[in-house]
Amino acid sequence: MNSTTVRNLLVRGMLAGLAAGVLALVVAYVLGEPSVERAIGLEDGHAAHSHGDEAELVPRSLQSTAGLATGVLVYGVAFGGIAALAFCFALGRVGRFGPRATAMLLSACALLTVYVVPFLKYPANPPAVGDPDTIGERTALYFLMTVLSVLLAVGATILGRRLAPRTGTWYATVLAVLAFAVATGLAFAVLPAVDNVPEHFPATLLWRFRLSALAVQTVLWAGFGLLFGEVAERLLRPRSVAASVRTVPAGQ
Repeated sequence: MNSTTVRNLLVRGMLAGLAAGVLALVVAYVLGEPSVERAIGLEDGHAAHSHGDEAELVPRSLQSTAGLATGVLVYGVAFGGIAALAFCFALGRVGRFGPRATAMLLSACALLTVYVVPFLKYPANPPAVGDPDTIGERTALYFLMTVLSVLLAVGATILGRRLAPRTGTWYATVLAVLAFAVATGLAFAVLPAVDNVPEHFPATLLWRFRLSALAVQTVLWAGFGLLFGEVAERLLRPRSVAASVRTVPAGQ
């Protein structure tokens, strides 16, 4: 794959990430923001009794609109570009998959390794929940789990490729998945647990927030896989697409 094609795929990946970010933004605003508002209201009520009212540095109205949009869209563009570069490397190396299938497979793996696995160990909490003094430790542990998840996924992929000639693709895939699951379980057991949710915080509200966070990421990566797969297919296989259109009988 030449540099021009890589550059074109990078640009398309960032645009696909932006479009997927718009979809994720809608989900975040509709599903996530009500839970965030309730969580902040609960914590503000408890803080008011013990500390009194404090000045808000950034208005909540700005956080829930421009701030939310900026964060989600920048995230979509950045990871769309990274995923496009990963696509350039993976295409043709992970099996006999075309651009569309490779893009969807890559998106599913990214969702699993970058978000779902770290989420299972350190699930998301509303912004107002947790001890502010431990935010640095919690952030470091979360990113450590993310890095470990990605590295373990890469290692499992390499293992599967090396086993495939001897055991066949099916058994190599099963063994690689099992190895990833076992290694991830060991990482879960070794890394410390973090539980900063106050006892008074409603479990239903916490559960809804976490589901909405998972929904945002699912929509983001599924949307990216579909959009980027389509544009990559048209870029890399323009002749075959045009030929298939010409072979359709008139009137159909």
